[in-house]
Amino acid sequence: MGPSYDRAAEDTGNIVALEHVNVQVPDQILATQFYITGLGLTRDPYLMTAVTNMWVNIGRNQFHLPTGEAQVLRGRVGLVLPDLDALARRLGGVRAALAGTQFDFTAHGDHLEVTSPWGNRIRCHGPDPAYGRTTLGMPYVALDVPRGTTDGIVRFYREVLRAPAALDESGGVPTARVAVGMGQVLLFEETDAPQPAYDGHHIQIYVADFSGPHAALLERGLVSEESDQHQYRFVDIVDPADGTVLFQLEHEVRSMTHPLYARNLINRDPARTNMSFAHGREDWRWAELPGA
Repeated sequence: MGPSYDRAAEDTGNIVALEHVNVQVPDQILATQFYITGLGLTRDPYLMTAVTNMWVNIGRNQFHLPTGEAQVLRGRVGLVLPDLDALARRLGGVRAALAGTQFDFTAHGDHLEVTSPWGNRIRCHGPDPAYGRTTLGMPYVALDVPRGTTDGIVRFYREVLRAPAALDESGGVPTARVAVGMGQVLLFEETDAPQPAYDGHHIQIYVADFSGPHAALLERGLVSEESDQHQYRFVDIVDPADGTVLFQLEHEVRSMTHPLYARNLINRDPARTNMSFAHGREDWRWAELPGA
């Protein structure tokens, strides 16, 4: 008999990837200053290259930033970035260009708390074994939800989306943890703080069983958009027991046969400049090799 392994640790459940977070931005130039120059991310060179939308690559994940009235996620996005000291220098370098906006950042030991020009909160971590081999990516999205909702949220993702979900109270705040892909989670954290009205921002997920959740959502009257053969959407997260709406967050649900599934995303090394250019060193690898 060979060594024993925790096989359950490799289970991802039905949601195989959280690909992108979508928030509208009023100004593409300011968005470029923040997301590309400041955070050091990479504008997708192939898709959405006009001035009405920008797709921003983060390893195998993205921000989608269509032009429109500002949308603010009720919570925060967690990113892993290669070098927090370099990140702080870049963010300091765009402070003047983003003056008069809500942009700010502060260091908190092992992470940076960053606020976008329109108030979106991003928590930036360095590479850490807690995030596997990821050196560049989006390991979690954390949402602020009302008190008493996390039990129902756990049941919703288990029963409707067929994703592993559990209630975690270890940090003193009841939190629904939902597995949404390899090394990725959605966190729903209870809070007493008043929340603004939902403004239409969304996340996008890929699922292995595409028709099962669709049928469960359709039965409850929750499908908000029949997009095309490969995609549908829903907004309301409900208690499966009685249909009570617990939280609103549009989910763009795609099948694994979607043409964009597992598309290779270009990621640059933000340390490279015209003065430090070296052939073959333009790209950043989002996952480190074991033992490297």
